[in-house]
Amino acid sequence: MKNRNPFILIGYQGPELFCDRERETAKLVSWIENGSNVTLMAPRRYGKTGLIHNVFHHLPKTFKCIYLDIYATKTLADLTKILVANIVGSMDTTIEKTISTMAKFFKNCRPSVVPQEDGMPKFSFDVVQAEAEATLKDAFDYLKTQEGEIVIAIDEFQQILEYPEKGTEALLRSFIQSVPHVRFIFAGSRHHIMGEMFASVKHPFYNSTDMMSLGVIDESKYADFAANFFVSDNRPFKRETFHALYQRFDGVTWFVQRVLNHMWAYGAGLDDEKAVDEAVAELVGDRALVFRDLFESQNETAKRLLVAVGKTGVVAHPTSVEFLSSCNLSASSVRSALSELCELELMYKTEHGYIVYDRMFGEWLKTVFL
Repeated sequence: MKNRNPFILIGYQGPELFCDRERETAKLVSWIENGSNVTLMAPRRYGKTGLIHNVFHHLPKTFKCIYLDIYATKTLADLTKILVANIVGSMDTTIEKTISTMAKFFKNCRPSVVPQEDGMPKFSFDVVQAEAEATLKDAFDYLKTQEGEIVIAIDEFQQILEYPEKGTEALLRSFIQSVPHVRFIFAGSRHHIMGEMFASVKHPFYNSTDMMSLGVIDESKYADFAANFFVSDNRPFKRETFHALYQRFDGVTWFVQRVLNHMWAYGAGLDDEKAVDEAVAELVGDRALVFRDLFESQNETAKRLLVAVGKTGVVAHPTSVEFLSSCNLSASSVRSALSELCELELMYKTEHGYIVYDRMFGEWLKTVFL
């Protein structure tokens, strides 16, 4: 039997397969234990979700921990449905208790039951749009009755601003204030939106949380983490090769991890930059049709801008004369296209400049438009 791949891409499988974030974990645990709510901001694929689950792992076992990903939600009813399903599933451990909870607190929900392998049923709930606010109140009334400390992490929290219902922020803020024994982690990938929500006096959540912006994992610590697995499996490992890989993807966790996962799966070591190049080329090639369709779906201005940024890597001054000449666009068209591409999350503005958000898509652009 081959050793399982230690460079996991999905989910959280314990601290031994989780790289570093020791300082961030300790700080978040301390804030929660001391009664604070938390805002956690990081671009996608930096390991934000993994960090949340690592924090859950390190909290005292007396805490009940619940994770919600609301990225796909479109309405308050969608949010309420996810919240109800998760809190009922986490708090009630028997069918009888669940049925009792539904009868007492959630009269406006229509439950359905899906059998699970462990014998315990999984409940899902349909929330009527017109009853969403009332059902959300029911959910918080239910939380009020629960003993002990609870942590609820809501990932992609900025999504609530897209809901058609006005005043969702204020509504949630009022309900959250009613459950002081429940700590909340509000996580989001749209840094400027999350910052506005929690740092602007114009918003209901103003100054209501401790705030953390998540950066990339330190290269030296990531190299130590990777080397431990390769060396212990008698595979070659060179820090120079890891350095090249880390720099190629600016240290962004998921992309570095994806290549490490690929190298491990094929029984390779990490001591040959040419082999890393081949691995990246294969990973990009596997998604070439997807990338081409994505590219072709953009207008001509967006295409030119994507190619120019993809080939450059990072563009600090996209309206400079030099850059405008390279892509044959006007400053006004670049500003408009940048705004649209950032909204689509095809581009992202870092502290160093604009980049193609999906680094593998960026690699594809470099390959095709050299």
